[in-house]
Amino acid sequence: MIVAQVRNVKPGHAVIHPNRDKWSCKVTRLIIVAILLGSAALMLILTIGGWSKLQGLKPVDFVTIALYVIFAIYIFRWTRGLLPIAAGLAILLLIVVVIAALGAAGTSWFQRGHAGFGPAQSLFGGKGLGADVLGTVTVVLIPVEVALIVLALVGFVQGWNIETEVTAEEADKRGSKIVARGPEEATA
Repeated sequence: MIVAQVRNVKPGHAVIHPNRDKWSCKVTRLIIVAILLGSAALMLILTIGGWSKLQGLKPVDFVTIALYVIFAIYIFRWTRGLLPIAAGLAILLLIVVVIAALGAAGTSWFQRGHAGFGPAQSLFGGKGLGADVLGTVTVVLIPVEVALIVLALVGFVQGWNIETEVTAEEADKRGSKIVARGPEEATA
């Protein structure tokens, strides 16, 4: 059961999130959302374009893509708590991507373009993307995931969840979104 949070706001005052009004927080949030959606798109390209060559992680790919899209939606709505989770998932994906890009003994996409390896088939049964294209997309994911890790932790430190009680006039003057408002002051 979800219980509403009780706020005892002084009369004539309002509760705001002052850090959400800062341009640095807004830019960080938008960049994180863009990186999450871009990562999901790159993973979708790899999954669909190299479907026949993926080894057992096909369901995990779709779960990761779905999680990245869900994280992007919630982080766009200022959900700060998902930032370390997104960074942790990005670390796991980074490990897999580095192995897929630079791996030994035929595990790299680039090595699958040599003689003896068949071309990848796509998810829809047609010819998939070439080994060099898949390798390049995999290599591009490395700095994208590193950027996601760093920016998610920067966003977490920015304190998007901090609430401050200010006078109603001050909240209106700042143009802040008001979280809660106290009762109006009685006039005698």
